[in-house]
Amino acid sequence: MLSHKAYTVKTGTTSEYTLLALYLHIPFCQTRCTYCAFNTYTGQSDRISRYMSALAREVQLVAGDMRRAAHTIYFGGGTPSLVPVSELEQVIRVCAEGFELPADVEITLEANPGSVDQAYLNDLRQSGVNRLSVGMQSADEHELRLFARGHSLEDVRQTVSMARKAGFENISLDLIYGVPNQTFNMWRNSLEIALSMNPDHLSLYGLGVEDRTPMQRWLAEGRLPDPDSDLAADMYEWAADQVAEAGYEQYEISNWARPGFACRHNIHYWRNLPYLGFGAGAHGYADNLRYVNVLRPDEYIARIERQINPLTFPLSAAANQSETEHINPQEAMAEMMLMGLRLLQEGISLNGFQARYGHDLWSIYGVELDRLIEHQLVERTPDARVRLTRRGRLLGNVVFSAFV
Repeated sequence: MLSHKAYTVKTGTTSEYTLLALYLHIPFCQTRCTYCAFNTYTGQSDRISRYMSALAREVQLVAGDMRRAAHTIYFGGGTPSLVPVSELEQVIRVCAEGFELPADVEITLEANPGSVDQAYLNDLRQSGVNRLSVGMQSADEHELRLFARGHSLEDVRQTVSMARKAGFENISLDLIYGVPNQTFNMWRNSLEIALSMNPDHLSLYGLGVEDRTPMQRWLAEGRLPDPDSDLAADMYEWAADQVAEAGYEQYEISNWARPGFACRHNIHYWRNLPYLGFGAGAHGYADNLRYVNVLRPDEYIARIERQINPLTFPLSAAANQSETEHINPQEAMAEMMLMGLRLLQEGISLNGFQARYGHDLWSIYGVELDRLIEHQLVERTPDARVRLTRRGRLLGNVVFSAFV
């Protein structure tokens, strides 16, 4: 069984509150999914090589000569598997030169089924990438077309099989529920097929209808029915039970893992620990400073290429100064509540909160927590932690709104 102890992060004498996670954004896609609101672009594959050179340079500029410690690297997107392995490997090498990385550093790459072959995955594993996140999304061909996904179910099976042959021992699958016109049987079929591939990790996301996406437009125009929130809740509860029976533990609201395979990079986020974002549109949060890089790849590349000297850590030459924000202690504590309660087993340690912020948790949020406990949305555990109840998992927005 996974426990919060399995997630403890220590690197020599480095405090877990200063240890970094590194996120590298790859904004290129072959097609844009109908639900996607991420900073992604199609038809720009000719820019990939120059962009990756800029990405490596940004890492150098931000790292400077301080050699801060980091324990995870995450290539997200977009479609990172469109990038040649040699260029991914160069960025990994620059990360190792600029930051102190442990021998067991977790290096994740998001991959779209059908975008990789056996040779690519063999080289990818040799490059140091040791965790693969595969965007399955659904086993239903109609849903895949609705999402404008460029792959089939067979592509997913082949990708997982090839990844195992390449030596990947840590593979995650993503699925989406609560989709317009999705029946319970469709969702059950998708999850059962995903489980049959024996992934080490599962991310199950309720569909979020994002602004300025085709999915939002189709719903507004009546071309699709609104998702059924009650049915989505039933899908979520059923899935939680099924995945638990299959030997996975739910360690976060939307994430399950076999023992030892919880995603260290994402846990780092949910603990509200510092991370650096590199690439166009990437977000970062370190030294009480939150920043966002410029969105467009061309502007990102131009800014990095113009910059010669490192800037004050953690800012990048690509940071959008108008969106740079200093986080005060009150904001940091509120964000800790919003993020930490997502960790269902770990929750928020009363002792840890006191050590980190210098305040007793109940002295800051006692009124809110007492009310949530009274409504059986939050519980206080015997080992002095606060965490969501099973009911609270379904009403997470109600819980989180208490700390906004």
